[in-house]
Amino acid sequence: MKVLWQDLRNHLRIDFRPDLYLATAVWASLLLAANFYFDIEDAYIDSFQGKPIWPVLYFCLYATAYYVSVWLWTHFHHRPDIWRSRDFWLRSGVALISYSIYAGFYAHSEWSRKLFDGQIYVFAYYCLHNLQSVLTIVLPLFLFYKFVDPYASSFYGMAPKRKGLALYAAMLALMIPLITLASFQPDFLQSYPTYHDTNANEFFGVPEWVTALVYELCYGWDFVPTELLFRGFLVIGMSRVLGHGAVLPMVVWYCAIHFGRPLGEAVSSLFGGYLLGVLALSTRSIWGGLLIHIGIAWGMEIAAFLQKATH
Repeated sequence: MKVLWQDLRNHLRIDFRPDLYLATAVWASLLLAANFYFDIEDAYIDSFQGKPIWPVLYFCLYATAYYVSVWLWTHFHHRPDIWRSRDFWLRSGVALISYSIYAGFYAHSEWSRKLFDGQIYVFAYYCLHNLQSVLTIVLPLFLFYKFVDPYASSFYGMAPKRKGLALYAAMLALMIPLITLASFQPDFLQSYPTYHDTNANEFFGVPEWVTALVYELCYGWDFVPTELLFRGFLVIGMSRVLGHGAVLPMVVWYCAIHFGRPLGEAVSSLFGGYLLGVLALSTRSIWGGLLIHIGIAWGMEIAAFLQKATH
C-alpha cells in the first residue's frame, strides 16, 4: 500500500486544486443525475440500436463528458494553449471515434446469423460482441501508435512491468471475500454467470465446459481494449499533451460508459477509474488494471457457477 499512497500523493501534489476537483465532481454528478433521471442511454440512445445514428449519439454523449472535463482542467490550471494543440484534437478524436463506433457496433449480429447458417446464433453473438473491439478499438489505436505517434515507446502501457503488480494482486485478493459474499445474494445470481447454456456444445459435439471456456475467454478479452483506451491511450498516451491532467477527463468519460449499469456501479467507476488512472500514469503500464478488471469479472463468473452447481 505504500507504493499506492506515494503515487497518489505525488499526483495530487501536482494536479490537485480544490476548485477544479469540486467543479469536476459537480459536472460528473450532473451527468449522472441527467442520465439516471431521463434514462438517456437505455431509453433514448439504445432505441436507435443497429441504425447508423447509434454510434453518432454515443459520440455526442462521450464528447460532451470528455471535452467539458478537459475545459474545466484547462480553466483552473490556466492552460488555454491545450485547445490550440493539434496533437490534443488528434488524440482525443481518435479515442472518441473509436470508442463510439465500438459502443454502437452491431455488425456482429448479422455475422452471427451467417456463421454456420445461424445455428449457433446466440453463442456466436455474445462471443463476437466481445471480440469486435479488435476491429473497432485495438486496430485503430495500433495504427495510430505505429504510423502517427512518434513519442510512444510502447503500445500505450501494453508492455508488462513489475512495478505495482504486487499491489494490484493484493487489491484483487481483498475483493475475493466481497465476491463470495455477493454470490449468496439472489440478484447476483440473476446477473451472473453471464454465460448461459446454448446449443453450441451440441452443435460442435463437445462438452459444455469447452463452449463455456471459449465464451469466458472472449468475455475476459473485452476488458483489454477498455483498459487500453482509457488507461493506456487516454492517460499514458494523452499525458504527452495534458501531463497529469490526463486523468480527470478520462475518469468522467469512463463514468459515462457505465450509464447503462446500476447507479452504484457508475458512481464507483469514478473512484476506481481515478485510482487506476493514477497508477497507470505512474507505472506506464495497464497490466495492473487488467489484472483487477479481468480477475474480478472471472471471479464473479466462477462464484456464480459454484453457487448454481450446489443448488
